[in-house]
Amino acid sequence: MPPPPHRELRKLVRKLGVAARPTEQKNAVATLAVLCRDPDNKAAIAAAGAIPDLVVLLGPVFLGDVQRHAARALMDLSFNNDENKIAILAGGAVPPLVRLWGPKTSSDMHFNAAGVLMNLAAIADNKIEIAAAGAIPPLVQLLRPGASAEVHQKAAEALAGLAVNAKNKIVIAGAGAIPLLVQLLGSSSSARVSRMQQRC
Repeated sequence: MPPPPHRELRKLVRKLGVAARPTEQKNAVATLAVLCRDPDNKAAIAAAGAIPDLVVLLGPVFLGDVQRHAARALMDLSFNNDENKIAILAGGAVPPLVRLWGPKTSSDMHFNAAGVLMNLAAIADNKIEIAAAGAIPPLVQLLRPGASAEVHQKAAEALAGLAVNAKNKIVIAGAGAIPLLVQLLGSSSSARVSRMQQRC
């Protein structure tokens, strides 16, 4: 899906702001989440100033659908784009992403939030900040039975990226990841889950 003209994209991003009506916010963030899936749109969306507003929409005062779409947009914006990864981390995305996880959180939300952290963890300096924000224990919790195979995989991939850092390996093991990964290997032949287990 091609991006709208620059002026229209700016208008769309403005509708993400706190001054916008909830319906406008929801429609705007849902539209951006779709646009972000096209790699050719990422630079234009970031240049229009979407990243800070998307991070704000992860906050607890916003509707669950708004948070879910914002996390999905950030996941796609950060995929294979180091500039966006740095901007998302600098914008303070990790703490609200961590707070999104909970027993009542939807599988889509778990998947999107873990996907953002997986992408951000690909940059060495980000690994330390992600761990410092307390992301490792909730990522490990996503490995437990009850989550979908897709969520298990995203969480394992995020932890695999974080485990490249020696201190993070200790935290990951201390949070109980290894037996959960072994259990997943018994129920799934995922090569990525296997790689994560090897890194720990």
